[in-house]
Amino acid sequence: MNITLDKQSATEGLIKISLAEIDYLPKVDEKLKEYARKANIKGFRQGKVPTGVLKKMYGKSVLVEEVNHLISHSVSNYIKNNKLKILGDPLPNAEKARVIDWETQKNFEFEFQIGMVEDFSVDLSKKVKVTANVIEVNQKVMDETLADIKTRFGNVTYPEVSEANDNLYGDVSLKGAEAKNGSFIAINKVEKKAQQKFIGVKKADTIEFEVEKTFATEADAARALNVSEEEVKGLKGTYVFTVTSISSVEETAVNQELFDKVFGKDLVKSEEEFMAKIKETIAENYERETAHLLDHEIQHYYVDHTKISMPDNFLKIWLKATSDGKVTDEVLEKEFNLYKESLKWDLIKNQISEEKQIKVEGDEVREKAKHLIIDQFGGPSIAAQLGDKLDEIANNYLSGQDGKGENFMRIYNQLRQEKIMKVVKESITVADKKVSLDEFKKIAASHNH
Repeated sequence: MNITLDKQSATEGLIKISLAEIDYLPKVDEKLKEYARKANIKGFRQGKVPTGVLKKMYGKSVLVEEVNHLISHSVSNYIKNNKLKILGDPLPNAEKARVIDWETQKNFEFEFQIGMVEDFSVDLSKKVKVTANVIEVNQKVMDETLADIKTRFGNVTYPEVSEANDNLYGDVSLKGAEAKNGSFIAINKVEKKAQQKFIGVKKADTIEFEVEKTFATEADAARALNVSEEEVKGLKGTYVFTVTSISSVEETAVNQELFDKVFGKDLVKSEEEFMAKIKETIAENYERETAHLLDHEIQHYYVDHTKISMPDNFLKIWLKATSDGKVTDEVLEKEFNLYKESLKWDLIKNQISEEKQIKVEGDEVREKAKHLIIDQFGGPSIAAQLGDKLDEIANNYLSGQDGKGENFMRIYNQLRQEKIMKVVKESITVADKKVSLDEFKKIAASHNH
């Protein structure tokens, strides 16, 4: 066997394999002998079928199977032994394979197209500077949160006629269209100039409104039309809302009853403690948001500042060849750069993981699974009740119903990502910058992930 790499560029090449009869014949003969021992063919005693008959019946299929097996292992071993960093999988030259005459040919030639990545470096030093946008829990946020709590736990009534702070439920449809969606409209979320249409209405009344002139935010418009915020972008036209019910919420008083409803019996005993607990809860939620955005900031920094030559041409061919027709030229034109950035980030993480010898053990995955199960079923108290069964439940969860272990891999990848990001954050310079919630939302939206 002769196997070589024809490098057509720094990132693309052809693995060429030449096979002589001596390379595959011993395995073919061995397989035919195995068939001879087991074959049960009419007219012949078991184990006494002539070799010529077996070759005529099975020779070609055995030859194809053994040659393909040999080629597959040879390509994998060549890549491993030569430490080639490849992307995707080697793509066989279908044209060369198509013209093989398996009946008469003794020597074979195969080609595999590969995409490669040259060595690159990842800067893990204090010279790398990334901003962590820390959301301030200011008075505006506190006031809005308290107002929301007082409304959420308030007394609900159902008036006959709507007023400025009421909520309307009903059906909404584009004017002239038959299709309807269930709808919810908080009148105080409607633009001031348009609110009068929604005040003083009764059950079964209809209201016509132009969506682009009625709501201040896409979130409010999406809720009213019962579509996603992505779908509501750019929507225009006149819609018809039919009222099915009206609700009014009288804000609850800030007292011990409210403290118990929000945080549990006697955990908070004064308004001062209540406000402090609200602030603490908001801060914890904001910490998660800040950490999540920081991870994206780090990802964008390294994707933008790490020089990696990518085999674009090979990747496009490989994506089309392995997608069962789902990836077309049109799809590639729209999404290829996003795919390439994601792949580049995976390469960077793999490099960091290799350099810093980051590993995730099976026991760590099992422990994480146990914590997830405990949280899902009601917290630490459930762990004592489950006892030894918790291990069995965790193992069943990790293996999955189909036994493919998708949950295991999901948690494994999550833990690996967390370890990689921990190393990165400890190695670079992360500067905190205090921002308002509105500023944070704008920054997060600008990332378009």
